[in-house]
Amino acid sequence: MRIGQIASFLGVSKWDHKPLNDELVRQVEKAIGDKDGVLVFDPSGFHKSGRSSVGVARQWCGRLGKVDNCQIAIYMGYVTQHEHASVDVRLYLPKEWTTDKQRIEKAGVPKGTKYKTRHELSLEMLATHGKTLLHSWIAGEDEMGRLYWFRKALHDLNERYLLAVPSNTLIRDLEIDAPVHARTGDPKARPWIRIDQWVAARESDEWTEINVRDGAKGPLIVETMKRCVVAKDENKKEGHAEMFVVIRYRDRDANRIVKTDYYLSDASGDTSLSEFYRVAKAEHRIEECIQRGKSEVGLGDYEFRNWCGWHHHQILSLIACLFLIVEAQQGKTNHSGDHCATDPQRRISDPASSLRMRYQLPNPSRT
Repeated sequence: MRIGQIASFLGVSKWDHKPLNDELVRQVEKAIGDKDGVLVFDPSGFHKSGRSSVGVARQWCGRLGKVDNCQIAIYMGYVTQHEHASVDVRLYLPKEWTTDKQRIEKAGVPKGTKYKTRHELSLEMLATHGKTLLHSWIAGEDEMGRLYWFRKALHDLNERYLLAVPSNTLIRDLEIDAPVHARTGDPKARPWIRIDQWVAARESDEWTEINVRDGAKGPLIVETMKRCVVAKDENKKEGHAEMFVVIRYRDRDANRIVKTDYYLSDASGDTSLSEFYRVAKAEHRIEECIQRGKSEVGLGDYEFRNWCGWHHHQILSLIACLFLIVEAQQGKTNHSGDHCATDPQRRISDPASSLRMRYQLPNPSRT
């Protein structure tokens, strides 16, 4: 196939990437599926120049750490004790795009596409693939956890979540006695307090140490704490009861706190701190998935400006990532002591035999 044909296949041909995406999810579940798996949502930016690339706008780009001209993709990752992989992606279209009919037509955006927030796109991916991928948790960074309605939506779906939240999130501690009026003796509402201020007021004996693993300089230890709280909803009223989880990391040599992460969860109060830490650690794996895609299979290296070209490149990159994962797993299971004599008649096994994508045209209809 010539370069021109490849470019046409990726950027112009109207084949539907969604059936391939469905098969990718099934293959990921087959390769690394686990009932204790964690589904993770994370936005990632692609720096772009100009205005023609679909979805490009001046917006916050985490990769650059500032507001700049970029595209934003929302990735859904799957993390288990076996491995981690990106399984789906949605392109975020700012309102300036969805309200500009001429612009979206030029970029090939499907007719009827409406504005959706990053959180709505995440729920869309969960609805599409959540039943296929065995999991017991939903996780995400603080951009995902900061909105109460998103946490409530997951709670109403009976999804157990652990979502990072910003340090200025306001909570009410349900494990302290409510104050009372001095004259009437009637209970008053517990005060609202920022979570970083609440943490700063804790005594040293309130923290629980978890020995995560043995490191080169000794055991790696994190300090954790949990508390039943309520946070404010979008109407500045109390939301449902949640577990507030704090995980902080201490520099062993300097004996100082180097990082503190804050989370809210709808898990039961008897959930262990070690389980919370496991899920928090899984949340960081999505960044590794995206970085692996960008560094090993060219996830961010594309020149297509239109809708179909962008999605074609993304799904094929995610499939390539899974291929590398499966190959690495097979390499680990091969016995290093197998040094049998070379046999020219010996059949060479297909390295991708366990990773077959069932995709035929015409595309099946999707509901």
